[in-house]
Amino acid sequence: MGDRSDGRKGDKNPKIPIPGKRNILITSALPYVNNVPHLGTLIGCVLSADVFSRYCRLRGYNSIYICGTDEYGTATETKAMEENCTPQQICDKYYAIHKEVYDWFDISFDEFGRTSTPQQTEICQSIFKKLMESNWLSERTMQQLHCETCERFLADRLVEGTCPTPDCNYDSARGDQCEKCGRLLNPSELVDPKCKVCQKTPEIRDTNHLFLELPLLKEKLEEYINYMSVAGSWSQNAIQATYAWLKEGLKPRCITRDLKWGVPVPHEKFRDKVFYVWFDAPIGYVSITSCYTTDWEKWWKNPEDVELYQFMGKDNVPFHTVMFPSTLIGTGENWTLMKNISVTEYINYESGKFSKSKGVGVFGNDAKDTNIPAEVWRYYLLTNRPEVSDTLFTWADLQAKLNSELLNNLGNFINRVLSFIAKPQGLGYGSIIPDASGAESHLLTKTLAERIGEYIDQYIEAMEKVKLKQALKIGISISSEGNAYLQESQFWKLYKQDQASCAIVVRTSVGLVYLLACVLEPFMPSFSLKVLSQLGLPLEKKLSLRDENEDLERLRKPWELIPAGHRIGTPEPIFKELADEDVEFFRKKFAGSQADRVVNLEGEARKAGEKLDKTKV
Repeated sequence: MGDRSDGRKGDKNPKIPIPGKRNILITSALPYVNNVPHLGTLIGCVLSADVFSRYCRLRGYNSIYICGTDEYGTATETKAMEENCTPQQICDKYYAIHKEVYDWFDISFDEFGRTSTPQQTEICQSIFKKLMESNWLSERTMQQLHCETCERFLADRLVEGTCPTPDCNYDSARGDQCEKCGRLLNPSELVDPKCKVCQKTPEIRDTNHLFLELPLLKEKLEEYINYMSVAGSWSQNAIQATYAWLKEGLKPRCITRDLKWGVPVPHEKFRDKVFYVWFDAPIGYVSITSCYTTDWEKWWKNPEDVELYQFMGKDNVPFHTVMFPSTLIGTGENWTLMKNISVTEYINYESGKFSKSKGVGVFGNDAKDTNIPAEVWRYYLLTNRPEVSDTLFTWADLQAKLNSELLNNLGNFINRVLSFIAKPQGLGYGSIIPDASGAESHLLTKTLAERIGEYIDQYIEAMEKVKLKQALKIGISISSEGNAYLQESQFWKLYKQDQASCAIVVRTSVGLVYLLACVLEPFMPSFSLKVLSQLGLPLEKKLSLRDENEDLERLRKPWELIPAGHRIGTPEPIFKELADEDVEFFRKKFAGSQADRVVNLEGEARKAGEKLDKTKV
């Protein structure tokens, strides 16, 4: 997916860890397959991870980015019942539309897979057997809601009722979690539970299940958390959520479910059950890596050489800092455990929350249909990334950021520089980069270079700490410095009064344009490709942020980045203004009947599924 110019999926030689190099394994929370991804899904996991992954490539790190659709569990079974088809058909349909949406957003996975694969079954069952052998699992009788009308035990998501938390009392809480307060639940805890299929009140019956004994693993888990949360600079919201779980006290966690759609439990007494989705879904990272390379263990059982970075929304934290590490630790094998976790809060839409179930908010294909380019959507979501607290998507804010920050700042700087160079001799430079000797002694340029050097240092520091919003702000600040440099130099006067100084300013400025294409590439890759084209450079000719070969030092002398005599391409505006009437149109368009919106989205999914069948992906 995305551009393949840097040797990702589709290569005959997938990347494996290289001793002595920095090897980084990147994952983002697997988006659930039963609906169309919305903007909250994008910023919470796949887009943020993509930015960091692209940065790692610029730095020359040996990195891979693994993701895919989470396909097993109750939600898929429920959706299949609603649409009168099989769970596999639901997964095939929505896998196609997820893939299409992420392609459009320029998400560049090394492997975008899915959890309904033979590899998932094999690895999941192997981990289970190790846990059995190590005596970390116990058999327990538990009470579960059973629907007489449907003649089945009801999985968590097939039950809805009132949240038992006193200060919440949300009346549409699911059997596994309350969407309002975030509390994880058992279905039997709900007040006035109802079967989601027939709306009848279910009865409580005994059923046997297998449990992971988290209390027995507590000491090893806490040792890992206490060390890695500091060494890996976990985000504060991840630390708070994790220690809240530990403080509440770890309890045995059920890992099986009375379902058909899932990884079968390889145990004689439980052969009619499957693994609970929280147990098998994180294992999807491993199985999808095994689809990428048969040497997957060199990534996943190699903590000495591999750093694992994981990206997700805050509701996924306990599964990645408590559940999944406990599962891996319990096998007794030398797994690569998560080093860094980057967690986002929620992004809300206009006057309410994004909701998959209610179809509220902008979905991936809605963004495409607006004809607002992908780089603008990426920029807006990343400047609005909810790193510390919830943020709000509004059309007016999107308009303001596009028109002021992208169009009037970034786009204006690039177009001023390239358009001036492209002017015919006598008015400009006939599209040829001028020679510019003496730049290092030119006071205004020397002062600029010092500032740019500081920005580069700050940018790298922010990206290394996965402070993506801060790094993007720094990148845009380089553009602001460029605009100020042009204004202060008054290059249009210098062209007639001091040709040597004008050449220095122009060549330095075009170097800044090249630099911007580099540092903003992780955030807006299609923007960078457009800039390279206008610079007349090959699309693969991205600048590097590597420490070796003095690449970073070169960036501190922007007048040296493009050689004198180079012919640029054809300048043209990169960004287009978003008018007030456009904003009003979009606000009305996406505030219509949510039922109609969902029907339209279902149609898009069907088309994507048909397209996938034809291409035999």
